Amino acid sequence: MRDSTARNSEIVVALDIGTTKVCAIAGRKNEYGKLEILGVGKVHSEGVLRGVVSNIEKTVNAIAEATEIARRGIEAPFDYVHVGIAGQHIKSLQHRGLLVRHNDHLEISQDDIDKLIADMFKLVLPPGDKILHVIPQEYTVDNEQGITDPIGMSGVRLEANFHIITGQITASNNILRCVERTGLRVANMTLEPIASAMAVLSEEEKEAGVALVDIGGGTTDITIFQDGIIRHTAVIPFGGNVITKDIKDGCTVMIQQAEKLKVRFGSAMADEVFDNRIVTIPGVRGRDHKEISEKNLARIIQARVEEILDYVVWEIRRSGYERKLIAGIVLTGGGALLKHIDKLTEYHTGMSTRIGIPVEQLAHGYSEQLSSPIYATAIGLLLKGIEDRQRGRVREETRSSGASDAASQIREEGQGKWYEHLFKKTREWFEADPDAEF
Repeated sequence: MRDSTARNSEIVVALDIGTTKVCAIAGRKNEYGKLEILGVGKVHSEGVLRGVVSNIEKTVNAIAEATEIARRGIEAPFDYVHVGIAGQHIKSLQHRGLLVRHNDHLEISQDDIDKLIADMFKLVLPPGDKILHVIPQEYTVDNEQGITDPIGMSGVRLEANFHIITGQITASNNILRCVERTGLRVANMTLEPIASAMAVLSEEEKEAGVALVDIGGGTTDITIFQDGIIRHTAVIPFGGNVITKDIKDGCTVMIQQAEKLKVRFGSAMADEVFDNRIVTIPGVRGRDHKEISEKNLARIIQARVEEILDYVVWEIRRSGYERKLIAGIVLTGGGALLKHIDKLTEYHTGMSTRIGIPVEQLAHGYSEQLSSPIYATAIGLLLKGIEDRQRGRVREETRSSGASDAASQIREEGQGKWYEHLFKKTREWFEADPDAEF
């Protein structure tokens, strides 16, 4: 009984709130360190636009439905979820930090690195922005450069380059509000491309240099790794939905028909369509049907995919790592399911390309549906949640939440009394007769 309770307490739930789908996955690490998936809930998303919540009610309903389906796979209830954040508002910047240590005989510890990272959170940002992640790059100890792990070294002057990812406060608050309205709490919030990278990239690829391109419904997220470190992140405000809209306009069909055409008959390369079949679309309310050739459909798709790839190439060049990506490009997300998109990416960028499927970390016996790039972000969020819990970065206090709320209320009341006392004394001082002492 105790063993099953301990096993249930290890369960982590991840929530991917996307433009086209809301996906909840429950899982845990087994004794071999592999990811055991216990429950998967995937529902259609209507309240999210380009990765940002645009309709609270619809998003709340989708989250509730997805988490309820995932809950059926596990025996124990859960209160906390590990959530992803993405969208056009995500920005990144580089900054350098400095810490002067007073004792050069003591070894550099994790506390020193934590102080450097904490200093980065004090940066002045544009109004409405907040820091989501601070990722250390290389360290410098007393002018000794290029150090990846300074712990245990001696030195007075500790410096570091940081890759800082920021996002809008309102976007993260809306996600928090949606999750909390379903009766759940957010354990932590992770940038979605970082999560996707955990699910589909190998350590060798990260070391060699690789660009992960996650083509979602509303946005395309880019993460560049080199020497095992995140070097650049970017969000392009185009995704699979723009391709669907092009098909709708180009073929003059309804949006649902355009999506079906893209999924069933679409190809990212017109030259790869040889038999050029004709697809017949029924007309609206008895009107004449439409005939669309697969070749023309592929031309519409290819034009938009090439435009997205132009943005990808521009971001890779902007990062300064264009000639250092030995492992090339890894495509993931729902957009990676388009036929021949890996070939088009290779031709268009000149880099070797593969499709990233998030199954390497999974234990044997996983459901066949999970071997799809659609689940890369959700599985990555699950891995990140497990890692954060193991490292003690997440405090999930289900039982004592009432006590902590009461304690914070007492603190607030105490502060209120103190301010009231201060205000009273100040008022007495101002109202006192200035000549009373004479």
